[in-house]
Amino acid sequence: MHIPAMAPDVLFNIGALPITNTVINTWLAIVIFLFLGLIISRKISLRPGKFQNAFEFFLETLLGFFDQVTNDRKKTLKFLPLVGSVFFFILLSNWLGLLPGTGSITFHEKMLLRPANTDLNLVFGMTLVALITSHVWGLITVGFFTYVGKFVQIKQLWLSLRKGPLAIFTAIIELFVGLLEIISEMAKVLSLSFRLFGNIFAGEILITVMSSLVAFLVPTPFMFLEVLVGLIQAGVFAILTLVYLTIATTAPHAVEEH
Repeated sequence: MHIPAMAPDVLFNIGALPITNTVINTWLAIVIFLFLGLIISRKISLRPGKFQNAFEFFLETLLGFFDQVTNDRKKTLKFLPLVGSVFFFILLSNWLGLLPGTGSITFHEKMLLRPANTDLNLVFGMTLVALITSHVWGLITVGFFTYVGKFVQIKQLWLSLRKGPLAIFTAIIELFVGLLEIISEMAKVLSLSFRLFGNIFAGEILITVMSSLVAFLVPTPFMFLEVLVGLIQAGVFAILTLVYLTIATTAPHAVEEH
């Protein structure tokens, strides 16, 4: 029985770029995405068939679910390309890890296919893209000084110098609270990344162990469980990304009143 290591296996190199088995699964997911996108775009018509109706129903359901977070259809449509892409990519990547041959087909005595989300590099990359995009959108939407003021209350500290000791003390506390907010933003990278990585990596080990002990029938319920886990983890990552985007693009209450 071979328990997968945390680090993916390097299969070959393209120049100085190492190609791992998780990269192969990532490429496979991207190819499937492109293929499905081409099919959907070519079958769109004013008289939709069953396939288009199913796709539109799923999209409307997703939009309604996102609306519950943003409370604004315009924001939902604005964030849909990023959040929807993240959701479908993670979902497809997780489910591709359950295909027959994943973990068993070898290339130079190394696994050829491995679930993409068991690679911390990929998960960290997606998390950084989601969080950096939320901050960029926040700067653009509410303005530079207003957005930075959520974290660093330098202006309030300066104004408090004219209002007395109590105001200065309050401003100092607000400054430290802002610094804690910065630390909290940095912690989101770790929490969001390790949540996805840990669940998918644990599922991979579970399937590997069960398949090694009993090759037939017994691993099947665990595979159905991993289908559900893959869907839940994709949804959690996407919803948290949507929450971060919504919070970042919402002006502070005092600014809205002004």
